[in-house]
Amino acid sequence: MKTIFVVDDSDTNLTMAEAALEDQYRVMTMPSAAKMFSLLEKFKPDLILLDIEMPEMDGFEALKKLKSGDIWSDIPVMFLTGRTDADVEARGFEMGAVDFVIKPFSAPVLLNRIKTHLDIDEIIRARTTQIHKLQNSIVSVLANMVENRDKGTGGHIERTSAYIKILVDEMKKRGVYTSEVSVWDVEKIVSSARMHDLGKISITDIIVNKPGKLTEEEYEIMKTHALEGERIIDEIIAQTGEGEFLRNARLFANSHHERWDGRGYPYGLKGEEIPLQGRIMAIVDVYDALVSERPYKKAFSDNEAVDIIMSNVGTHYDPKIAEVFFEVKDQFREIRTQM
Repeated sequence: MKTIFVVDDSDTNLTMAEAALEDQYRVMTMPSAAKMFSLLEKFKPDLILLDIEMPEMDGFEALKKLKSGDIWSDIPVMFLTGRTDADVEARGFEMGAVDFVIKPFSAPVLLNRIKTHLDIDEIIRARTTQIHKLQNSIVSVLANMVENRDKGTGGHIERTSAYIKILVDEMKKRGVYTSEVSVWDVEKIVSSARMHDLGKISITDIIVNKPGKLTEEEYEIMKTHALEGERIIDEIIAQTGEGEFLRNARLFANSHHERWDGRGYPYGLKGEEIPLQGRIMAIVDVYDALVSERPYKKAFSDNEAVDIIMSNVGTHYDPKIAEVFFEVKDQFREIRTQM
């Protein structure tokens, strides 16, 4: 049974809505937007009926907050209102409301409107799932093409994806860079991070698979993979339109070799000028490189790798993210031994 939240400061309206809907839906009523957001932390409904004129936080403010991140933005919101002002409706639709129901409402009208939007939402969700599957398949193919060319980094993409999930989940728990991380869809972030080395596809095999240390000239060519990755993703964006997934992929690709002290590449960004995606990947990428054997170096132990990273906090790495990394280092070790 699908769940409907009804949010209204009028007990009468809450009672009427519950009576109209309870035979077909699980109805949860609440007298304020604050109560709604408190419950949303624990439970996600299929649709929200939201009063516009409420004290403390009105319906427009509540809708803006709902649509501000990925967690609740896909929940259909229908406004309950006694106003028939065209400007009010225009503003609501512009902000993302799917419909308006005029109070006092009749049970048949309310039921019909809700059924229509839930049916539409179900179709959209099914298509979105198909798109995500296609998107993930394309990402996997591209990422595997890059990794298969680089004979020395087998499993790098799978391992770094697992590390990023651990790190981002822990950042969420600890409230580190919470204004950004709290609204991230971790699954999308992890998937988009798989494209961080996409630009290597344009680097010659002679350099990518060189068994020894790169010359200074070769290293300069290798460094271009960050900009090449950005360029390739920009071409995809130009053809398909920019979305959250590609936007994140672009940031992972072009900023994972930037340094906290501004001495990285390709743009020499410093501190929080560096996108958060790049600052996270910088630690994850180097950790995996350190603990992995390469043709030109032996694998460092986990403890050695952690010591190297922590000794470069504040120069190469973001101190806040490095602190979280240190707390989850044992989980990184477990992933590495399993993969």
